[in-house]
Amino acid sequence: MAGKDGASPQQGSLFGEILDWMLAPLLLIWPISVALTWLVAQGIANRPYDRELGEVARSLGQQVAAAEAPSRGRDRNALAPEAAALLRADASDTVFYQVLGLRGELLSGDATLPVPTEEAPVPPGELRFRDDEVGTDAVRVAYLWVQPEGQAAPGKTLLVQVAETLGKRSRLTNEIIKGVILPQFVILPLAVLLVWLALARGISPLNELQRRIRSRESSDLSPIDEQRVPDEVAPLVQAINDLLARLDSSMSRQKHFLADAAHQLKTPLAGLRTQAELVQREIDAGRSNPEELKRSLAQIARASERAAHMVNQLLAMARAEDAEQAMRREPVNLAEVAIDTVRDFVPRALERRIDLGYDGVLPDDSRLRVHAQPVLIGELIRNLVDNALLYTPAGGLVTVRVVEDPFGQVVVLQVEDTGPGIAPGEREKVFQPFYRALGSGVEGSGLGLAIVKEIVQQHEAELTLDDTRVRRAAGGESPDGQGPGARFTIRFPAGPAA
Repeated sequence: MAGKDGASPQQGSLFGEILDWMLAPLLLIWPISVALTWLVAQGIANRPYDRELGEVARSLGQQVAAAEAPSRGRDRNALAPEAAALLRADASDTVFYQVLGLRGELLSGDATLPVPTEEAPVPPGELRFRDDEVGTDAVRVAYLWVQPEGQAAPGKTLLVQVAETLGKRSRLTNEIIKGVILPQFVILPLAVLLVWLALARGISPLNELQRRIRSRESSDLSPIDEQRVPDEVAPLVQAINDLLARLDSSMSRQKHFLADAAHQLKTPLAGLRTQAELVQREIDAGRSNPEELKRSLAQIARASERAAHMVNQLLAMARAEDAEQAMRREPVNLAEVAIDTVRDFVPRALERRIDLGYDGVLPDDSRLRVHAQPVLIGELIRNLVDNALLYTPAGGLVTVRVVEDPFGQVVVLQVEDTGPGIAPGEREKVFQPFYRALGSGVEGSGLGLAIVKEIVQQHEAELTLDDTRVRRAAGGESPDGQGPGARFTIRFPAGPAA
């Protein structure tokens, strides 16, 4: 039963559950077997005694037919007293007999014996059996209609019945049941014991598998040998191996990421320490030049800024890889987030003399909503704009664009610049953590595009990267001295309208 808090019931022992499902039918079948044995035993016990009772009824019928012959007259008894006494000589049961005449009158025997109730005519000489009662005693009755010898009228018959109580039959039935049921009291516990031993033997490979898994080191993520497990458990072991492979890959990525992060953080932190030591030496030696101190402090500020930016990127990367956070989605107006991000970067763009702008539909268009995690979408656009501003020289252009593709049922986000662009051979590598194109002369963390790719994958979106020469050729010349540029295009599945 579920707990008070609505939790599902706790899973019990597999061994106990299998044992229950095997023993429950056995215990259910056993009383059914007893009832069937009793019915069969009754049939077996009735058969010999019915045969004997039928022979007595036939013999009595022959005597009655001869005694009631017309040539002998009707003043004779239907059955001689000696024959009647011999008929009743049974030490175990009470025997009743009855002979009814042609008009249904009692010729001999017991008047208390009931008369059969068949409506259809019965051929003379055909022996029949029935269960009946004489007073309070249950009896088995054998009866037949006989025609007196020499009787011309075919419809005139006498009824002969012989009945006996059921003492002998009940005793034989009980003996048969005892002979069948008593061994079952020995066989049933033995069967339970054998089932228990068989289950224990059959489930031993699972115990061995459990022992092998428990004996592993925490760092051992190698696959479990599937050849040493039963076929029924093989799919479970395959699933565990798949989980171990994914866990090993994830841990390897994390170790590599941490190693790279430590290496990347070491440079700005070492620079901070070096500049601080130089300033301290200058002050201790009494050669403190205000200009040199100012330059040293500026370098310390740049190094601390790089370290802070690296830490922020590492935290953003951790948020992007958090699958639980990515699952908390809601309708997000992509144009509104893009405009807010562009507005945040305007001071930086003005400082570097870069034309930063938004080109797209207005935020009040409900068709531009996507089902996404708002924080991650903001982080994605922020990293794309930051990357574009970082690589675009002074006097360049950076454009953020949000449009709808009605045919593809997607919302398109584009960030393009007029910087040096990315060579086709490096367009896959730039999405790797800490990778920076050689010869760019730009200092960066190398994490921005890796964060973008992670967020795109978690939102089942499509990311493409090309240059902007084709677009500028169609729309006009680019500013002097600008490169081919880079254009990042992300297609999000359209979300529900507001």
